[in-house]
Amino acid sequence: MGTTDRLVRTLLAIIILALYLTDVISGTLGLILLVVAAVFVLTSLVRFCPLYWPFGISTCKKK
Repeated sequence: MGTTDRLVRTLLAIIILALYLTDVISGTLGLILLVVAAVFVLTSLVRFCPLYWPFGISTCKKK
């Protein structure tokens, strides 16, 4: 996973968390988006997205 991909995922997770904490999103949708945000953060930290593998997608620049 490339740096830009990781940055975008982290920023989206922060935005989702901020929207949830300010009650812009709530209820079931809010909880689902919090889970998505957690997955974004986790995949950013481990630098691997399991959904990319079966499709052969790589956002990492190869040397």
